[in-house]
Amino acid sequence: MLRATLLLLIASPLLSAAAQGTSPAVLPGVEQFLADVPAAVRGKRVGLITNHTGVDARGTSIIDRLAATRDVKLVALFGPEHGLRGTVPDGVKISSGIDRKTGLPVHSLYGATRAPTPRMLANVDALLFDMQDVGARPYTYISTMALAMRAAKQKGIPFVVLDRPNPIGGHIVEGAVLDTAFRSFTGIHPIALRHGLTIGELARMFNERFGIGANLIVVPLRGWRREMWFDQTGLPWVNPSPNIRRLETAIHYPGTVFIEATNLSEGRGSNRPLEQAGAPWLRARAVADSMNAMRLPGVRFEAVRFTPARGAAKYPGRILPGVRFVLTDRESYRPVRTALLFLDLVKRMHPNEFRWTEGGAGLDRLAGTDALRKALEGNGLREVLTMWDRDAEMFASLRRAYLYY
Repeated sequence: MLRATLLLLIASPLLSAAAQGTSPAVLPGVEQFLADVPAAVRGKRVGLITNHTGVDARGTSIIDRLAATRDVKLVALFGPEHGLRGTVPDGVKISSGIDRKTGLPVHSLYGATRAPTPRMLANVDALLFDMQDVGARPYTYISTMALAMRAAKQKGIPFVVLDRPNPIGGHIVEGAVLDTAFRSFTGIHPIALRHGLTIGELARMFNERFGIGANLIVVPLRGWRREMWFDQTGLPWVNPSPNIRRLETAIHYPGTVFIEATNLSEGRGSNRPLEQAGAPWLRARAVADSMNAMRLPGVRFEAVRFTPARGAAKYPGRILPGVRFVLTDRESYRPVRTALLFLDLVKRMHPNEFRWTEGGAGLDRLAGTDALRKALEGNGLREVLTMWDRDAEMFASLRRAYLYY
């Protein structure tokens, strides 16, 4: 059942190398792990933190691969936001249960607890982590990893990260470094908004710089280079979550995620979630023309109409005038700066209609600071963008100590 689900979730317009009968340019950590299980884990009872994105170079689930090997004994599964199958909508709490295929317990890390409890780890000798991140701080899989690392440290068991590519590359860093006064599950450690790190590099930074101190083992990628985008790896694309359905969406996400904190629809429930924004009151043509007049690198803007599906959180079933972000050059495109200039323009053009959700608290959580909201409510966005550029430059220098590639 899991394998069939995975096949349905592969959504890349390009065939993976495996589908073409060739070897991929990049091998994920799971391949290295299974070829040579680390001595600290060999023969041990392991708990696996994963979801539908935990696949090998040919798209086979790591759950299937671990269940079939004699080198470790798989005893428990742990699922993040969106669940083990990746089909649960954003923010919906998930209950624990039993995996029908393997008969193993599935402990939810997005329900009553967000970290493994001592009871969950009672029969676990080591924790493995294998999930595909998207390269942006608000994506909750990295917070799940950080909390699980702390749980492993508390029990005194190894924590093994099977590394995966950063799909939007490891060579571009953008946005503010989190102010810890605004720490949340969408930002648990002070890293840049677009961090440019692999999941293994993040684990190393969390462990060493932020003092987790777990017995961390990172099983590296083979063949990955920092300037690689996911479609250059030869690996099968699996939607990391229901609304990130292609690489282009992941590239926009570090910026368009901010639209969630407004009364604009961010396109969830439409054919281009997180690639467009709309509202009944939006003067879409005027906004698109004004954004295009800025001549921002790597992107253009189209006035469109879209309809969020019934059940969507914002404007369900309504035909909305909207603006679509169209990627033209991913190397020069800076989604964070672009999205903030977009929100600033929409707010100025619609002073009576535009508003923040939660009184702005949601924006502060996503930004990791209240400086952005205050700037957008005044006239200081340019100053904040300059400050964020300095933050990104500082973080890019700081992260060098934790790079594997």
